[in-house]
Amino acid sequence: MQSKTRSSEVMDGGLGLRKGKWTEEKDILLRKFIERYGEGKWCKVPLRAGLNRCRKSCRLRWLNYLRPGIKRGEFTSDEVDLIIRFHKLLGNR
Repeated sequence: MQSKTRSSEVMDGGLGLRKGKWTEEKDILLRKFIERYGEGKWCKVPLRAGLNRCRKSCRLRWLNYLRPGIKRGEFTSDEVDLIIRFHKLLGNR
């Protein structure tokens, strides 16, 4: 049985990959790598960017949190209207 630590970053089962909260320093490393080389080829990102994370973690961090143009906050009234119209048209598909 593997002991668990109370650390915010835990090593992944023997692979040496970090789990847990991303630090600002790691976000900067990922952002600089993407700015220099662009998106894609996620299997190469962790090693070349100096991150101790899996490629899926890097890809999701970029797509869901760091990518420029991500809109956060409340929906506009036009967006709400569009969602309602599409739901009436398509239902829960």
